Amino acid sequence: MLEKVTPLILTYNEAPNIDRTLQQLTWAQTILVIDSFSSDETLEILYSYPQVKVIQRSFDSFANQCNFGLSKIETEWALSIDADYVVTEALINEINGLPDSPEVNGYSVRFKYCVFGKPLRGTLLPPRTVLYRRCKATYQDDGHAHRVWVEGGLGKLSGYIYHDDRKPLSRWLWAQDRYMVIEIKKLLETPFNELSWGDRIRRTKILAPFIILIYCLVLKGGILDGWRGWYYAFQRVLAETLLGIRLIEAEKMKSN
Repeated sequence: MLEKVTPLILTYNEAPNIDRTLQQLTWAQTILVIDSFSSDETLEILYSYPQVKVIQRSFDSFANQCNFGLSKIETEWALSIDADYVVTEALINEINGLPDSPEVNGYSVRFKYCVFGKPLRGTLLPPRTVLYRRCKATYQDDGHAHRVWVEGGLGKLSGYIYHDDRKPLSRWLWAQDRYMVIEIKKLLETPFNELSWGDRIRRTKILAPFIILIYCLVLKGGILDGWRGWYYAFQRVLAETLLGIRLIEAEKMKSN
């Protein structure tokens, strides 16, 4: 099965992460990377792997970047992962042993969030469809995120992917603020009754940070992870606080 799979990765200044990601993909004959003109050492690291094919494209949206990447893949299957994902050996072996089932066109995978390389007991990351038949998949933007829509049946894999982002806090803050601007557009333009319960809570601007703190520490067991659990919880609280501030700003500017 592995010979039918091409990993697809989007990059922009991912030098702190990309080498760990690529180390777990050396089984692939080709690794396709769509780079948004990185200015750090990302390209140097990418070119050190002979099976990596780099195509540079100016970033406009995550969905457009992914759909462009899919159009350049020649194998039947694509494995779409972020530049801070680490595919575990168990998942690699599971993919390699998948049966040829024509009725299944994609598989979802669970994640374990890492803080400085150590996985937490629980996170907010939901399972995500990452392995799919290229010709059956299309990406669409969803707020600051992007989702793949796969035609046909979907299966679930038992192996995990580690989300292990080691970029500095300043870069994380830059990315979160950028994401929140996009997320607010979705929250304000979607009718309230069409929003998920989570997004309805976010629209209150006040409740979300407190609920996220309790959810991460208590319901997800983060308090049992010691300072790493508190670190993750504080990150998520800060992200929701940024969203609330941006939401207030957007509503006031709209009313003036």
